[in-house]
Amino acid sequence: MAYAASTNHIACAFSMVEMLSVLYRHHLRLGDACNDPSRDCLIVSKGHAVMAQYACLYELGWLEDAALKNYLKDGTELTGECDAHVPGLEVSSGSLGHGFNVGIGMALAMKRQKTDRRVYAILGDGECNEGSIWEGLLFASQQKLSNLLVIVDANGFQGLGRTSSILNLESLEAKFTAFGFETLTVNGHDIIALNEAIAQLVASSHPGPRAIIAQTIKGYGVSFMQDDNAWHYKSLTKETYEAALKEIETS
Repeated sequence: MAYAASTNHIACAFSMVEMLSVLYRHHLRLGDACNDPSRDCLIVSKGHAVMAQYACLYELGWLEDAALKNYLKDGTELTGECDAHVPGLEVSSGSLGHGFNVGIGMALAMKRQKTDRRVYAILGDGECNEGSIWEGLLFASQQKLSNLLVIVDANGFQGLGRTSSILNLESLEAKFTAFGFETLTVNGHDIIALNEAIAQLVASSHPGPRAIIAQTIKGYGVSFMQDDNAWHYKSLTKETYEAALKEIETS
């Protein structure tokens, strides 16, 4: 998709591939269709990384080859940010901090309806620079939204540089805990650790919301993209596309 559309944001999609894979394979109860009213909801609040979610929807059979090949082209339904018009995407996100708070509203509605549905929300650590994130965390804790599980894709960057040098929020685990979340920190590229952490928090008796700080690497899986914020903006050339594909296919 990134190569065909000559677009950016591939590195921030790579940092959350494993968490999406684990959620879709083992935890999201999707029912019979993408709009099943009994389904769990997945909010990708860092909506600029939507290519990773499109790949999952393709594996589910909810998107076809033609949709991926036409990514970002005239007339396509697949844009460069999460768009709720696409079946399987719950919110329109990309304005950072927005999608998460829509997800909180969903979790509150599910709780009031006394269902067992859950909301899973993926945030970026750079996105946590937004004040609306912290207002949402306070609200979720106050409302005891035990059906909300947040995963922070902590790849150490925001759009303009390292989070530690622009607006250092560490320790994220300590902050989420202080805001009333039961919080774990794991390697965000370890699918076994992610799966166990999600299962532990879902089964927990904690009365409020839960969170995972997933320590990740931006551009993970492609050596020349890893931990290089230039790939937040760079597009793939034929040479870099072929080199990246070779690394992924042989890893």
